Amino acid sequence: QVQLEESGGGLVQTGGSLKLSCTASGRSISAYAMGWFRQAPGKEREFVGSSGWTGTTTDYTDSAKGRFTISRDNAKNTVYLQMNNLKAEDTAVYYCATPKFQFTNDHYDYWGQGTQVTVSS
Repeated sequence: QVQLEESGGGLVQTGGSLKLSCTASGRSISAYAMGWFRQAPGKEREFVGSSGWTGTTTDYTDSAKGRFTISRDNAKNTVYLQMNNLKAEDTAVYYCATPKFQFTNDHYDYWGQGTQVTVSS
């Protein structure tokens, strides 16, 4: 059973930084894509960014480009989301997710419970 656990959320002021972590258990993250998503109150869940299954590529939504950085440490079975220059509109519950199958960057099947990020102005 694959389990994902996010941590690192909290309250931060506009312009501040947070680093989220997502640690997987039940299997190695090697050769699996790891994605970050978020859901703000009253809004649909949206893609934030991902680390591709090769571990060497990343992808970001436009609002995250230049401010957020995804990295992974396969030895620690953990993926990170470094968020800089945070804005009020980044306030959301952040989730990490991973596909069921290796060698694909699509179809996220396993999800963590989420961690709250609140940016105060």
